[in-house]
Amino acid sequence: MAEAKSIERLSLVFTVGVIAGTVVPAGAVADLPGLILPIIALPCLFRQSLRTLPGRRAVALLMATFLLLGLFCALNARLPGPSVRISLQEFAEETADGLRAFIGRLPFPSEGTAPLLKALLTGDRSGLSRETVAVFRSSGASHLLALSGLHIGIIYLIFDKLSWALGRSPLARQLRYLLIVGGAAFFTLMTGAGPSIVRAFLFITLNETLRLAGRPRKAVRVLCLALLIQLVLDPSAIRQVGFQLSYLAMAGIFLLYPALERWYPQGSRWNPLRRIWQAAALSISCQLFTGPLAWYRFHSFPRYFLLTNLLAIPLTTAVMASAIGTLALSAIGCCPTVLYTITDGLSRLLIAVLEIIATL
Repeated sequence: MAEAKSIERLSLVFTVGVIAGTVVPAGAVADLPGLILPIIALPCLFRQSLRTLPGRRAVALLMATFLLLGLFCALNARLPGPSVRISLQEFAEETADGLRAFIGRLPFPSEGTAPLLKALLTGDRSGLSRETVAVFRSSGASHLLALSGLHIGIIYLIFDKLSWALGRSPLARQLRYLLIVGGAAFFTLMTGAGPSIVRAFLFITLNETLRLAGRPRKAVRVLCLALLIQLVLDPSAIRQVGFQLSYLAMAGIFLLYPALERWYPQGSRWNPLRRIWQAAALSISCQLFTGPLAWYRFHSFPRYFLLTNLLAIPLTTAVMASAIGTLALSAIGCCPTVLYTITDGLSRLLIAVLEIIATL
């Protein structure tokens, strides 16, 4: 039964069931869940017999159960039901509105800095000029304006580094866990809980939970478990391109990136050229997995994606880190003027670099 318990296999089989459920004709949606649910219950009713089955038969039965369970969840999600709005999400949206207003009041030297920070931190692109949006699109950096797992990942890395200042005692580790997971959950709600944001939140939560419990953290397994949980909660997400691109990008990172990274000769971890190659390998891994789908859905492919990602992602990380520091210090009334200047300068540098790439 060890083979049957592989979360990677179970989550992928469940995903196939969800995909099947999305293509069932609309007229059959109301009837099929009632037919599938009793079949799903069979392994529970005959769990004693399941233990005595030969390994391959037990695995096949369990896989079939997860396949039908995915189909059931997808069909059940298509049935009409009441809309539930939780007060926590309303609070998060109100906080996001307050954050946008607060960013707009900060004394940045350039007019375009506050709208850019609103886009990167809250997903509000309404204040960006058409010229700025066109620069991001032409340079192949549109993904930086669309809130995704990249943004919550950057914020996670920033707070992960900062939180180690708390120490390594059991209490400090628990406090660190609450701060990171709680902050990630709030950011997820505040930005509208898009599919790629939810994926990143689930991955962060599972990864940090395993770290706190001292359990092994296999990246592919954590990703598959996040996939399983997300599809159980919202099977309809599988039809959204953001969901598809997010998981494909992560699959590229975990499956292809390690092989590409090993191509660089062994040497010091802090070799600048090695760091450049790692960033390039990361970008190539993501693009090879997401490129075909992006071309199919949008009929476009960023020609200078490698140059854009090598330059723009580090700059975006610097802009967001500087912006978070600026916002935090401004909120308590002790932000030095030089920090506004640094954040403004980094923002203008990001746009200037993208303008150069867009003209190539």
